[in-house]
Amino acid sequence: MQPGARNLITDVEGILVGNAEDHDAASGVTVVLPQVRCVAGADVRGGAPGTREIDALDPTCLVDAVDAVVLSGGSAFGLDAAGGVMSWLAARGRGYAIRDVVVPIVPSAILFDLLNGGNKAWGEMPPYRQLGRDAVEAAAETFALGNAGAGYGAQAGTLGAGIKGGLGSASIVSDDGLQVGALVAVNAVGSPVMPGSTTLWAWPFERNGEMGGQSPPGAVDLSGEQDLQEAAAGENTTIGVVATNAFLDKAQARRVAIMAQDGYARALRPVHTPFDGDTVFCLATGARAQPVTPDALSRIGALAADCMARAVGRAIWEARSLLAMSCYRDWADTR
Repeated sequence: MQPGARNLITDVEGILVGNAEDHDAASGVTVVLPQVRCVAGADVRGGAPGTREIDALDPTCLVDAVDAVVLSGGSAFGLDAAGGVMSWLAARGRGYAIRDVVVPIVPSAILFDLLNGGNKAWGEMPPYRQLGRDAVEAAAETFALGNAGAGYGAQAGTLGAGIKGGLGSASIVSDDGLQVGALVAVNAVGSPVMPGSTTLWAWPFERNGEMGGQSPPGAVDLSGEQDLQEAAAGENTTIGVVATNAFLDKAQARRVAIMAQDGYARALRPVHTPFDGDTVFCLATGARAQPVTPDALSRIGALAADCMARAVGRAIWEARSLLAMSCYRDWADTR
């Protein structure tokens, strides 16, 4: 198995991604736009989440598919981004049909970037609704990583030696046609870097130099790991989406989202803390019509976790220094 042609979540056929940023505010929005409605699931592990439409994805609930997924900066203000995406979709007749109207179903999750030095004096008009519309309008098979979309103003390992977070993506395609991809905005309390080294925690999963050609670490000293006493609830979060062309039902999609959280655990330490809102969505296009047995589902979930770990590593590698936030490459060069 190898990464897809783009090594992006859009290597899953039928998945598009769009980004939009407000450079003055140092924040942004990312939209994952399936070309047709997708079965979806979600899993929330962080202790300080900010989400929208998560309950609709419960396998016991009525809604059978979603029209887009939104990842946004801006903390709770960023939840407005989904409204812009809904308006764009509704104007094009896309959504859950109820008699002669459609209601777009757009789950979303947000991260906290309000204290990154950008200008947040937006008064009564936060930019996120418009950013959501701009991002969905820009949706395409190729898109920027690093300082882009929801990852534009993100930071990772914010206690002590915090470095610039960002947007990352990765994919894998099997010889038998299974496609799996991941997209993530990394703004974690936990560090993506092994203590006492410049090696990313995600290094064992690197493919084709996608993280700059990571070097294996020496002995890892965990005795000096960061103290979380300075952290504040809601000021961080890693939010992401995994996608596959497999034919999943809602319960299976949720299981894949649960398994994909392991990608966070492989690439960030600590993870799922009381201060993060770690969330993963899963989209299943169903283009690959073979039945998904429990064994096959386990395989899809494992690949999704690997892709998510790689996407986290790529987010850090692709990020660039911004405002007072130094990027991994600049930070590593001084070590």
